[in-house]
Amino acid sequence: VPFDKVWRTGANEATTITFSADVKIEGEMLKAGTYGLFTVPGEKEWHFIFNQVADQWGSGKYDEAQDALRVTAKSKTADHVESMDFAIDDSMVMLHWEKLAVGFSVKAAS
Repeated sequence: VPFDKVWRTGANEATTITFSADVKIEGEMLKAGTYGLFTVPGEKEWHFIFNQVADQWGSGKYDEAQDALRVTAKSKTADHVESMDFAIDDSMVMLHWEKLAVGFSVKAAS
């Protein structure tokens, strides 16, 4: 996965994330709904993108104008994992991949 380019954060269909209520992602408001979860990987930080078009193949038709929210998170080294994995730990959603961990906080909006 190249740095500084939009990635579908998985393989084939875009990865999706659903919130049943309004939330704050890294302190920023995001309405309840299902979003395409894209990232822009970087050497030291990643951008997580919550795109309003959840049902799409890869990132070939990704449209930045449809972004509901973008947040930035610092990446860190972690134990090696063979396959990409998402884990929820307290209020954090963490992406683990190879020797990398990066995530974002999720809190109730109210």
